[in-house]
Amino acid sequence: MSWSGKQRALVVKCFFQNGESPIKTQRALRTTLGLGRHDPVPSCRTIKRWVDNFNETGSTEDKKRSGRPLTARTPENVEAVRNSFLKSPHRSAKKHASALGLSDRSVRRILHLDLKFHPYKMAKVQELLPRDQETRVESCRRILDTIPVSAFLLTSDEAHFHLCGTVNKQNMRYWAPENPHEIHPNPLHSLKVTVWCAVSRFGVIGPYFFEERGQTVTVTSDRYVAMLRDFFQPRLAEFKKEIDEEGLDEVWFQQDGATAHTATRSMALVRELFPARAISRRGDINWPPRSPDLAPCDFFLWGHLKAEVYKHRPKNLEELKAAIIQEIAAIPREMTERAMRSFRFRLQACITNEGRHMPEVVYHT
Repeated sequence: MSWSGKQRALVVKCFFQNGESPIKTQRALRTTLGLGRHDPVPSCRTIKRWVDNFNETGSTEDKKRSGRPLTARTPENVEAVRNSFLKSPHRSAKKHASALGLSDRSVRRILHLDLKFHPYKMAKVQELLPRDQETRVESCRRILDTIPVSAFLLTSDEAHFHLCGTVNKQNMRYWAPENPHEIHPNPLHSLKVTVWCAVSRFGVIGPYFFEERGQTVTVTSDRYVAMLRDFFQPRLAEFKKEIDEEGLDEVWFQQDGATAHTATRSMALVRELFPARAISRRGDINWPPRSPDLAPCDFFLWGHLKAEVYKHRPKNLEELKAAIIQEIAAIPREMTERAMRSFRFRLQACITNEGRHMPEVVYHT
């Protein structure tokens, strides 16, 4: 509560009338001003400060603080900083400060407090070739125009999970009184597993590990076809009950343009499983190359899994695979439904953005 000069004078008067007791002064204020038991009144410390000010200066107002006046954040300097950063946004604040003849602290205060600028970090994205933007727009438009919202859509991909895990050197800090010289050993040839999954509104099909005799192997067309027949097709049948209950007639399948996916044998099986409903290079609807920002596995599943799996660093490949299986099983249906809504949102955003990469968005609700 803000007390006016007149009210502060009343506080001082009550103080002297009540034996110079702050407690009695508070009680007298409640009675005089008709305040309730829990209504705010000045604290004992505040009452003493006002009385001391009155005795020293004849006024209850707080003393003016001494010190050098703040002159760096003048309108002229604010405008100079704005123009400097708009002209060279990638230049460091320290170099801008040196060029403007201001302190680094003053420039940063102007940026944050006056201009409301924020230091955004550059995002790494897949490089697009000259015709990619046009291809992306065309593919996104065809998917949205052809596949109804009610259709059952599966989007698939593979990813590598390394046993050594990942460490973000930029954000990783070790607080200690002395430098512990901590390092993160990264083997030249890290042990890894290659995982395939498919995301749908009903959940995740997978994981499937590409391995032979316990050893991770390269994904070839033969191995991909074997996975589709022996692993994917039986698990797809498990969704048939939910598909029928939802009244979904159309089942679509998306895969990227990896050579193993688009080989003759692979495409023959994909067309057999999803006649006229394959989203792929050489499919019924073309999937645009170099577009990981559009695929649910890339923008949702792999990031989610790596964040959870490496919370407790696996000691061997068996622990790594068990952690991946466990985390996929724990993904709720609400999360995959949200991811698939985000998929359509990203397609529309890509069209609006004329095929350029869009700002990173995990979900759209």
